[in-house]
Amino acid sequence: MVGIVENVSNFAIHLIENLGYWGVFIGMTLESACIPLPSEIIMPLSGFVAYEGKMTLIGITIVGALGNLFGSLIAYFIGLKGGRPFLEKYGKYVLITHKKLDMVDWWFEKYGDKAVFISRLLPIIRTFISLPAGIARMDFKKFIVYTFFGSLPWTFTLGYIGYLLGPEWTIIHNYFQILDIVVIIGTIGLIVYIVYKINE
Repeated sequence: MVGIVENVSNFAIHLIENLGYWGVFIGMTLESACIPLPSEIIMPLSGFVAYEGKMTLIGITIVGALGNLFGSLIAYFIGLKGGRPFLEKYGKYVLITHKKLDMVDWWFEKYGDKAVFISRLLPIIRTFISLPAGIARMDFKKFIVYTFFGSLPWTFTLGYIGYLLGPEWTIIHNYFQILDIVVIIGTIGLIVYIVYKINE
């Protein structure tokens, strides 16, 4: 497992160091298209590169969210055209298990279209929620808006953590689950603060 994480990390590092913003976009696209390349590696590394002055925090946030949107559109159309049977047959090749499909199906059934926005803040679900959205033929315009704006807090928070840690960003590898919790709490706190300020 350590070898897999190390290889994924090295691939993400190679992408971003050689392609800059395009590397961020490609990495986030792959993750959102259900390819196992965690944003918990991509965005903090991008934050470190921003710390070095080679990119900006706002730039990586927007590009990361656009990559998330593009990858989610790929997953959406896979769900739309292939349906659940297609995913059950071929999903195993990109680590999409029956358990993950059941979880995101339940999440989408419970919260409907809003699930696409909310899920962008949640580990695992955020990666796969586009599939049931496509299967359910969710309104395309809503899907785009909810996906992009739902992704912004996630990409910003992860990027900002990498920016703050600077050269020490690699310690994140050892704390993925804790990091997920911190990002969720921080993102929810940020949203509550923004809503509070708007309503003042």
